[in-house]
Amino acid sequence: MSVRQSLLAILDQGPCYGYQLRAEFERRTGGGWSLNVGQVYNTLDRLERDGLVSKGGSDDQGHVFYRITDAGRREVHNWLASPVVHAAHAVRDELIVKLALGATLPEADLEAMLAAQHEVASATLARATAALHDLSRPVDAISWAKQITLQAEQSRARAELSWIETVERSWRAAPEDVRQGTALDDTPVRRGRPARAEALDSPLG
Repeated sequence: MSVRQSLLAILDQGPCYGYQLRAEFERRTGGGWSLNVGQVYNTLDRLERDGLVSKGGSDDQGHVFYRITDAGRREVHNWLASPVVHAAHAVRDELIVKLALGATLPEADLEAMLAAQHEVASATLARATAALHDLSRPVDAISWAKQITLQAEQSRARAELSWIETVERSWRAAPEDVRQGTALDDTPVRRGRPARAEALDSPLG
């Protein structure tokens, strides 16, 4: 998720101060993501450094307003017009890394890990489904944004459940020597960063 471009897109609607930006972000994204106000102000500092926003006046309560610059407006418009391209090796998801690593650790109980994750994904699916039912029919842009956020949460929970069940079946069918994990590789490792081609071939590259 790009906090940077999201905040710029809101500022494109008019000047805002930090807490207002956080509230607007959560309101406009259906409450699906929560931002720490410190993260908002750190992002604003970087945006100001990059010439994409500038500080304006302040109100009676001392709130400092930020305004988008022409360069910031161009970045927003380019971001909105560009599709999101996922990395070819997009496996940095914590769950994927945790399970892949767990499969190699002799002391890890992968079946218990999968069962716990299955329970969490099932609860997420039930919560999103109930919230969608309560939402009924969208009446404005904000409720429509809430609807698609819940639909995405619902779809991802279903996909995660399906993937977990596939992993469970694969793990149960794996040979015993696979299920025992693996010891540390004591092969000497060269110092320095890997070559560019090696880095691209790495599943975590």
